[in-house]
Amino acid sequence: MNRQLTSDARRALADAGFSRRAFLKGSGALIVTFASASIADRFSGVLAQGFNGTGSTRLDSWIAIGSDGIVTAYTGKCDFGQGLYTAQMQLVAEELCVPFTRVRLIQCDTSMTPDQGTTSGQQSHPTNFNTTNLALAAATARETLLKLAAARFGSSASGLVAKDGVISAGSNKATYAELVGGKKFEVSLDSNAKRRHPREWTVLGTAVPRVDMRDMVTGRFEFVQNVKVPSMLHGTVVRPPAVGATVMSVDEASVRELPGVVKVVVKQNFVGVVAQKPWQAMQAASRLKVNWSAGAALSPQRDAYQQIRTQPSADTLLVDSGDVDAMLTRSAAVIKATYQHPYQMHGSMASSCAVADVQGDKATLWSATQSAYPTRNTTATLLGVKPENVRVIYTRGAGCYGINGADTVTYDAAVLSQAVGKPVRVQLSRKDEMAWENYGNLFAIDQRVGLDKDGTIAVWDYEAWSAAKGGRPGYNTPGNVVTGTLLGLNPAAFNARTPAPAPTNPLNNGSNTAPSYIAGRVRDSQNGAGVVRSERVLSHRVRSPFFTGPLRAPERLQNTFAHESFMDEIAAHVKADPVAYRLKHLSHKRLSEAVRQAAKAANWEARPSPRPGQRVTGVVSGRGISCVCYEGDNGYVAMVADVDVDQDSGQVRVTRLVVAQDCGPISNPDGMRNQIEGGAIQGMSRCLGEEVTWDSEKVTSIDWRTYHVLPLGFAIPKIEIVLINQTDEEACGSGETSITVVAAAIGNAIFDATGARIRTVPFTLERVKAALASRSSTA
Repeated sequence: MNRQLTSDARRALADAGFSRRAFLKGSGALIVTFASASIADRFSGVLAQGFNGTGSTRLDSWIAIGSDGIVTAYTGKCDFGQGLYTAQMQLVAEELCVPFTRVRLIQCDTSMTPDQGTTSGQQSHPTNFNTTNLALAAATARETLLKLAAARFGSSASGLVAKDGVISAGSNKATYAELVGGKKFEVSLDSNAKRRHPREWTVLGTAVPRVDMRDMVTGRFEFVQNVKVPSMLHGTVVRPPAVGATVMSVDEASVRELPGVVKVVVKQNFVGVVAQKPWQAMQAASRLKVNWSAGAALSPQRDAYQQIRTQPSADTLLVDSGDVDAMLTRSAAVIKATYQHPYQMHGSMASSCAVADVQGDKATLWSATQSAYPTRNTTATLLGVKPENVRVIYTRGAGCYGINGADTVTYDAAVLSQAVGKPVRVQLSRKDEMAWENYGNLFAIDQRVGLDKDGTIAVWDYEAWSAAKGGRPGYNTPGNVVTGTLLGLNPAAFNARTPAPAPTNPLNNGSNTAPSYIAGRVRDSQNGAGVVRSERVLSHRVRSPFFTGPLRAPERLQNTFAHESFMDEIAAHVKADPVAYRLKHLSHKRLSEAVRQAAKAANWEARPSPRPGQRVTGVVSGRGISCVCYEGDNGYVAMVADVDVDQDSGQVRVTRLVVAQDCGPISNPDGMRNQIEGGAIQGMSRCLGEEVTWDSEKVTSIDWRTYHVLPLGFAIPKIEIVLINQTDEEACGSGETSITVVAAAIGNAIFDATGARIRTVPFTLERVKAALASRSSTA
């Protein structure tokens, strides 16, 4: 089945002489052989980051040119709403020197696209736009076509010009279709293929409209919820009523007489119902009598931040200069603060859905997973079939940025389909998704700094406790999500380790555990780092009672909230302007420039916080700033927030956000603005209201009344964006950068307006009023 291909793409594939099966067999999409050590080394470096698969070094795995000149590109990085589909088409058009309208893209179909692992962690741009994978493939294709034209013309390739799919030299001209249309390239990726410099761009760097937008706004776009397969049945899962509950018995007779019921499926602790229609499956699931054991008693939510400090932990010492305690003793002043961040959920507007067709030892899955090949492997494990017999077709679902229920519902559909031998569609209920998804981690973070007599930070000490269980299933751990665990597979092992071993990788700051102001934690050394040289960063990971996993800016957001709020507290202590104080402790050129640009665009009023002379009742205004080197070298952002605070009600209203962002050369300015705006608004929701709640047995935030996202009709702030275009740098990510700094910027603005510091997210009315009362009692 070629459901994922447009008619143009299907025609291009056929014109190129490929059936899907022939393409797969000949392209090397699944069998990887590296043509040279240099390419192998580059791919190995990408694999080490944990986001990307084995890819392929064969050009035909990435690019095909039809006899009509249409270019079909194949990518393992999917667009789940961030505009990546259009940007990748721009990339191919740019490097191949063809019009954008002549490019077709096939994304994340394991029967024909390369294995690029997971679309996650802001890695799609660095992966495909820098030296490897799609960009390198398109550049290799262009240079191969130049060589073919040179051979035809009997000339040197150096004098040829490629433009609009035509290669010319004087009166000699040849189209791409004439040179290779309908045939394979039969070459390996060339690590020396010359890339087009951003200063030469004509397609990249322009605001090409998103190719999917028209169909989305007119209702023609096919989301995974819309997929229909002949003879398709419908399934509903029955999740445990409490965390840790197991199946004791199931009374199938309780639903046997209900209309439309096809089968009750029980495998270990996994329970589901398959019926002819969705409503029939839902009714049967609600009436099915399942006897569950008692669950594990959950500790009170009010004690979570204290209890996390007392559990066995896996400790990591990220950096240790060895002199922190001595330097703190000698400091002129020591400042301490603790910051807390709750479990939060993805809370996608539409609940997760998947369709599976398992026939014998073969399976086809339509899934919104961001990990097509890993999902292929883990589903094969659950079904007991070979991975090569499982086809995963990425089909977009609700917005996610992490791991909502897309992977687990894919497993649900596959298991139910295998049980009945027919295609099965499963869409999770709102409650089942919200109660059992992989939440963003809960954090408690202690910070200490020592200041010298001039108020400069001399030493920074960080210690954090975070809770985790599971995560992305990857290629071999389906137990990392609820369905896999219910089927008897364990989550990734938790191994306590105390004390932490000595630091081993001084340049790894992938979770922004270390603040941007210390000297030894930035991979991007050519742009500088922080200036604080006495430093210790110690993390304690404990076992979570709930599943956890990536949620947009995972852990980077929690850590940056603590770092940037604390930096603001320190500046206030020494009565320094927050912008000037940050710049004083930064030698990083690109982050410093982002701070300057954001402050300039916001007309920053240089003075210490809080604002002097503010009244203690009624509505008051303030401004705050926050910044970060995302992951050390994967994006640089600064945000200024303006807020109004009603001191009588505790209501916080964000009136303006100014964001300056540097992600290297900008592939599509409109797309980047969309990412920044979306991140800013989602960040507002997470810092002002979102928090997972639970009782002694189960999660209780299971709908839009109990999980508090920004409500419809909320006052949208004015969002102003400064794009810093670095044409001589490599591409960085943009999907998670702006959201990382929102909570601190808003918290700092609240302090500037009121003198009240809030150190626990979310900034609810109750917490704001408590902070205001504490301010009043200690004034």
